[in-house]
Order: sequence, then structure tokens, then C-alpha cells
Amino acid sequence: MTGAGRPQHRTIFGVDVEGSTERSNTAKAVYRRSLYELVDAALHDAGIDAASRDDYIDCGDGVMVLVHPVAEAPKTVLLDTVAPRLSTMLAERNALDPDHRLRLRAVLHAGEIHFDQRGCFGEALDLAFRLLNATGTKRELRAASGPVVLVASDDIYRGVVRHGYPGIDAEQFAPRVRVRVAGHTHRGWIRAMS
Repeated sequence: MTGAGRPQHRTIFGVDVEGSTERSNTAKAVYRRSLYELVDAALHDAGIDAASRDDYIDCGDGVMVLVHPVAEAPKTVLLDTVAPRLSTMLAERNALDPDHRLRLRAVLHAGEIHFDQRGCFGEALDLAFRLLNATGTKRELRAASGPVVLVASDDIYRGVVRHGYPGIDAEQFAPRVRVRVAGHTHRGWIRAMS
């Protein structure tokens, strides 16, 4: 890890389990194992290996992934491969284990991250966490028929989504979330994954 003085650019992909506080510790152990397996598999299927990212940031009922700015891991692959693959695998998993169904909120953002001996921090992470845990994001997941909703930051929407790259349909995203970070209002663009 580098010192806190110089930030490192990262693409931030995170997921959080719906309704985790209503589950027993035993159930949490089951879904945490599944969560990590699903995230690992979705990243692997997209060609994002451990060398292309930092160690996972464990959030108890979720995980944040900081992806390095490398050619093998463009932001587009998180939108057109990782998020859809995660949703598909989660739906398959839920069909096989209906007693431990999982539904996830996911976030995609990018920005400068600082690292120190305790971990990482920075405004970009603050925004990602706020979008992921926003009331609007939770509301959209409750209303969704699929197991995953993705909230993309306005930066991701403007820089990637709206340009119509292959496999990314801007019309599937709607500006349904607003959060405040560092005195500024930020918009989040929601896509319910099918």
C-alpha cells in the first residue's frame, strides 16, 4: 500500500445484502460465503483477477472491490459483464437455495483513493457508500423483480453509460437517487438487473 499523501485512481464496485440485520448470525455466515463466491466468479468471468484489483474491503454484509485502472478491467466490463453476470448467478443460486435467498444493491463509481496502514479512504469511497446505502437505492431494490439493482454514479453515467457502448443500454438507467457528500448533491442512476 502507498502512503496517504498520493491518491490512487480506482474503479469502485460494491455490493450490499438487502435486509441483513433481520438475519441470524448463522444465516449471515451462509450468505457471506455465497456473496464472496458470487463476486469472485463474476469478476473472474469478466477477466478481472486479483492482480487487477486491491484486496476486498469487507463490509460485514457486503463487499467493496477497488479495481485498478488497467486495460483488462475497463469500467465498461463492470457494466456489461460483472453486474449482469452477478445478477444471473444470484438468481440461479436463489432458485437452488430459496431458504437463503439473497438480493443485492450494487454500486459503480470511480475516483481517487488514499491508502494508509489501516486501509483506504477518500471522498470517492464516501460517495460510493452513500449511493449504495441510499434510501432510494433500497426502495428501488424492494420494487425490483430481479435480485440486483445497480446504482451508477453520475460520473459513471456521463462518462460511460450514456455513450451507448456495446452491451450498455443507457435507457435502462434512471436518475432515481440523490445523496449529499462534502456539501454537494450527487445523482445516482439506477438499473434493475433482470
